[in-house]
Amino acid sequence: MTTPTSPAFPAALSGADPDGDASSAAAGGKHDARIDADARVAPASARPLPLLFLDDALAIIDKPAGLLVHRTALDAHEQDAALQRLRDQLDRPVWPAHRLDRGTSGVLVFALDSSVASVLGVALAERRTRKRYLALVRGWPAEDAGVIDHPLARDPELPSAGQPLLDAQTEWSCLNRLELPLSTDPRFPTTRVALLACEPVQGRRHQIRRHLKHIAHPIVGDSNHGKGPLNRALAAHFGHQRLWLHAQRMTLAHPLSGAELSVEAPLGPEWAPFLAGVAASAAGDPREAT
Repeated sequence: MTTPTSPAFPAALSGADPDGDASSAAAGGKHDARIDADARVAPASARPLPLLFLDDALAIIDKPAGLLVHRTALDAHEQDAALQRLRDQLDRPVWPAHRLDRGTSGVLVFALDSSVASVLGVALAERRTRKRYLALVRGWPAEDAGVIDHPLARDPELPSAGQPLLDAQTEWSCLNRLELPLSTDPRFPTTRVALLACEPVQGRRHQIRRHLKHIAHPIVGDSNHGKGPLNRALAAHFGHQRLWLHAQRMTLAHPLSGAELSVEAPLGPEWAPFLAGVAASAAGDPREAT
């Protein structure tokens, strides 16, 4: 079992310049593209998006927390989005291969032509990709690892009653347990949070967020599935307000060569207090990190 730690937080957390390095590799070998952690703080809309990988078929970015993947009627007032920003940055059309919630940061894959988008769509539908997320959650899980096997309604925005329930499993492991010197409940003098590694098997909408709520460990900063007073208290304590969910790594077959492509978006500096004491091996498969 991981040993609980008590992290130190600055009065306010601020990030470094978010200019990202562009990495590319020729299709045909195993790719492993990364950028410096200092490059992933959310950039202003006039700044380029951090590129994790770029070739003739794919552009993979480190999406900042708070940025939409594409414009939507649900946020009609918001004109800034990753799709439009990347299209302008590369001066060519782009197709998002998958989605990340607005509040989630990390790896986001775009195709650079429609045929590549179709290949990626099939690979995702057939679960031939692998995604790893890190999440900061309320409370301490009783176990060090497990699988959440809980069917989910198709649309989380609608009442579950009457909707078909879809098969959904999420593998998780606990990387760190922390006890904060902050009372967010009058019954307790401190607040417990945990850092989890999660791999969704399917990728249902809001799957990780809904599954972690189901086991009573909602993600900190989740306004839909968490606790508002707790989220506000922790945002003030951390000096940073966000959904604490990061798409850390995605592994897939390159759509043209078939070679394995593994792309990682390092955690931003706001995550540093939660990583103290986390073994380097915890960066691997969540089923191997205990």
